[in-house]
Amino acid sequence: MGSEKLPRNVIITGLQWGDEGKGKVVDLLARKSQHVVRFQGGNNAGHTLVVAGQQSILHVVPSGILHPGTTCVVGNGVVVDPEVLCQELRALEAKGVDLSGDRLIISEQAHVILPYHRTLDDCRETALGGKKIGTTKKGIGPTYEDKVARRGVRVGDLLDEDALRNRLLAVLPEKNRILTEWYGDAAHTVEELLAWARPLAERLRPHVRDTVAWLHRANRAGDRILFEGAQGTFLDVDHGTYPFVTSSNTVAGQACAGTGVGPTDIHAIVGIAKAYTTRVGAGPFPTELDDDLGARIREIGHEYGATTGRPRRCGWFDAALVRHAVQLNGTTHVALTKLDVLSGLESLLIAHAYDGLDSVPSGAEALAAVRPVYEEVPGWTEDITGCRSYDELPAACRAYVERIETLIGVPVGLVSVGPGRDEVIPRSPLFADD
Repeated sequence: MGSEKLPRNVIITGLQWGDEGKGKVVDLLARKSQHVVRFQGGNNAGHTLVVAGQQSILHVVPSGILHPGTTCVVGNGVVVDPEVLCQELRALEAKGVDLSGDRLIISEQAHVILPYHRTLDDCRETALGGKKIGTTKKGIGPTYEDKVARRGVRVGDLLDEDALRNRLLAVLPEKNRILTEWYGDAAHTVEELLAWARPLAERLRPHVRDTVAWLHRANRAGDRILFEGAQGTFLDVDHGTYPFVTSSNTVAGQACAGTGVGPTDIHAIVGIAKAYTTRVGAGPFPTELDDDLGARIREIGHEYGATTGRPRRCGWFDAALVRHAVQLNGTTHVALTKLDVLSGLESLLIAHAYDGLDSVPSGAEALAAVRPVYEEVPGWTEDITGCRSYDELPAACRAYVERIETLIGVPVGLVSVGPGRDEVIPRSPLFADD
């Protein structure tokens, strides 16, 4: 694999619509990192890890938490539901995960998802009827709205009851009016919300820090820092299939804003892509297989949301889409996941372009109208889950990987051939065991 110099600080992003297997790749690279940082999103995303046959699903805590020597950081760009986070901490401790000391630290600047955010999210999505966005109703969007409107509550406020009371007194009249007059729902009181917050604040207090200062100290010390994104590029609020997007920026550039680490301190950007394409929720999907083959891929790949359990829509690999994501993120390495799911198909299609277009349309309506241009390549019948070197893969399988490399313009540095932690084939020193 050559003498490539290993990058120290690495960002990991999804190159499709999320669910690409970022958690597994973060877990893999966390072995070489002292710090793993979440930089955006909330508990609307789930990362599934399989270690020694035991599955763990993480929603807020960074995926590096299963490595004892790693500090996991929830950055300022994340929105935190303290109730969900406390549940996640209890579940991890029940599995024997040590969370003491500096194993997990949470930014005092991260914004808090409050009960009225969840209620508003649910009411709005329900009111849309047949035009639903496909939100998880976790309160993510309303919390980001309050953040940019300068009426949000931050984790630091949660730990200071006087500050929290003052924030709630300022914002609650408007929230209650919307809930009661627009949606016919119940109002919240300041005292009710303070009572909800007290035990959660005390549980989280030992973990709250100035994470910006922490990360800069770590960087000066020469520590390796891994930045973990949630969702995928085409759920980005600016660059995704708007309005069928999440409420934050999911591309690599957000790692800097969402943690306070400057762009000159980033050394590599790893993009994760499935060997096919999936999408959960509403929105355009040019290569979707709305047939028995799509259903087969869904069942073999266990394509159901880690957070919601919703079935994912499945389709062929869209190289035009991933090529655009590579540009948006400045991707230097690609990890191709779930290649094993395609075993047993006689032939495969890859969308390499959209008919009559030389770029990916920016809006949902325009993307829904595109016609993918496909090329057909041979499939393979062999079970590849036991392969641990690239040469062990069937020739047709290697040809598929290499064709994808050519079409997206970035080398595939890692191939995942199964759900387990070690069911991977490194093709770049970045992913190889030290």
